[in-house]
Amino acid sequence: MPMKISTTTGRLAKAHGEAEAIRMIANAGFDCYDYSNFSIVGWEENPVFGADWEAYADSLNAAAKEAGISCNQSHAPFPSRKMDGKPEDEAYNEIIFDKLERSIRFAGRLGAKSIVVHPIKAFPHFGKEAYWKDLNMDFYRSLAPIAKEAGIRIALENMFVTDPNRKIYTESTCGDPREFADWLDTLADDCFTGCLDLGHCQLGGYDTAYAIRTLGADRLGALHVHDNDYKVDQHMPPFCFNTEAYWVTVTEALAEIGYRGDMTLESDRMLVRLPVKLYPTGLRFMHDVARYLADQAEAK
Repeated sequence: MPMKISTTTGRLAKAHGEAEAIRMIANAGFDCYDYSNFSIVGWEENPVFGADWEAYADSLNAAAKEAGISCNQSHAPFPSRKMDGKPEDEAYNEIIFDKLERSIRFAGRLGAKSIVVHPIKAFPHFGKEAYWKDLNMDFYRSLAPIAKEAGIRIALENMFVTDPNRKIYTESTCGDPREFADWLDTLADDCFTGCLDLGHCQLGGYDTAYAIRTLGADRLGALHVHDNDYKVDQHMPPFCFNTEAYWVTVTEALAEIGYRGDMTLESDRMLVRLPVKLYPTGLRFMHDVARYLADQAEAK
């Protein structure tokens, strides 16, 4: 069976609503959609966090079924905890766990296989690796019963952070592929998997193909695919910055490990540059790029 390709609902939903975003993704040819629930800003108006959340999920399922598409994964709000020590962070931290719990249950109701929940992070990471690991192990284990009840896997993602002194991005929690693998091995629970963000590999200074091989097929359950210029988290489609040679190394590594998951684009920032009427055109381009890379990975 060909590798399934997916993309995020985020910017489409802002322009057209979530049900229409799902239909547009299906019309562009994608097999699946990634339900984007990135923020709790304005959570009081977000139906995911309302009393009728199950009915809302069912309405999206109905729209997806009619369009002939399914939800393969979701993205929980982030950050998972604010660690900057600002007074306003306390109010956020008091409610975020409940919002993460609801997001997990909502994604499970959509039928998603996994939901990305970002590791807790802050600068510096170097020299505090044991601290960050212990903190995150407790955090993820507290979510495990919720995920199991919802019938979904929680995906950890490789992160980066800004070095305030050098004004550059550097690796953060799970940014080092060896640390990422170690965390998943330490959790040692089927309800956890890895979502490798290819763009974050670039920002953290790690070779993407090396990260894929280090994680391997057993740890790597999902991909977030986008392209960066190594300076900014651009979230643009593949080939916007890196040449074909780079993407050949990516597809070769995926083929080598026998990757068994989907290919999910997290590259809809491209749409911001387009008039809304051209969103379908942009989506078709994104589809063609994803299909090309998925076919290349399977052909090797």
